[in-house]
Amino acid sequence: MGEPLNPGKIMDVGLGFWKSKTLLSAIEMNLFTLLAAGPLSAEAIREKLRLHPRGTRDFLDALVALGFLEREDGHYRNSPETAAFLDKAQPGYIGGILEMANARLYKFWDSLSEALRSGQPQNEVKSTGGGDLFGALYADPQRLKSFLQGMTGLSRMSGRAIAAKFPWDRYRSFIDVGAAQGGVPVEVALAHPHLSGGGFDLPQVGPIFEEYAAAHGLAERLRFIAGDFMKDRLPQAEVLIMGHILHDWDLGQKKMLLGKAFEALPAGGALIVHEALIDDDRSKNAFGLMMSLNMLIETPGGFDFSGADCIGWMKEAGFKDAYVEALGGPDAMVVALK
Repeated sequence: MGEPLNPGKIMDVGLGFWKSKTLLSAIEMNLFTLLAAGPLSAEAIREKLRLHPRGTRDFLDALVALGFLEREDGHYRNSPETAAFLDKAQPGYIGGILEMANARLYKFWDSLSEALRSGQPQNEVKSTGGGDLFGALYADPQRLKSFLQGMTGLSRMSGRAIAAKFPWDRYRSFIDVGAAQGGVPVEVALAHPHLSGGGFDLPQVGPIFEEYAAAHGLAERLRFIAGDFMKDRLPQAEVLIMGHILHDWDLGQKKMLLGKAFEALPAGGALIVHEALIDDDRSKNAFGLMMSLNMLIETPGGFDFSGADCIGWMKEAGFKDAYVEALGGPDAMVVALK
């Protein structure tokens, strides 16, 4: 006889929002940045974060049980992972995307059932009676900056992996299409001083991109190019990058953007698409599949895809060869050569 059935996994996933919101609240309160200076007692944390005595101990001990904090002699400190990735003072900080998840996505996902029935977005567009998500986000400077910082949190680690794994010694110029704050271009440029490049995005993004590039000493090597990749020609460079861009759009729009990239690249040029690719069997990478459901929540026609899907579209656009390479974490890149 086999092992008796156990509902533990069902309960863990069904109540998974308990874990999620505990972590997101800790990030919102800057708990991990606070603890970067050294361990603190529960009472010291309570005072500094202005918490009520009733929930403080359960909150901190829950983070211990989840592996995000460590406790010794009544004092709490960051785990190695939260010290590296959730301290705002560290270059590896990825909390931006989680801050955005807490501020925006958490409440929108409450309407997933409605999205599955209607096929319609459930975000700001729904509450304003229609329109374009990016128009709604970009119209508010503070919301725009928060969104772009979230994209940096999502893409920074992939940017470092792209800088390490792609054969940049064969090229001298690159442009990130839909560059947001510039998380990927900055990582690539820092790792390869011979490269010059920049980011292509809507005009409102320009000052935020330029501020981020300048903060990393790259104002001379990374330029911002204003434009709309859905309407305008793409800038010319030896390498084009599209990170978390294609999944925003329907199939026809995906193919159109790949066609634009093919036209903009010289012979021998390369296109790098990086996304949370779904595994070809669509049965293992739950993160990629959840990201695709997030596109259901966020966009009118967007969806995530597998590496095989992307390679097929790239070859249809005219690229002669393409391959998939993992980047670590949930992302992988598809590289196409012209």
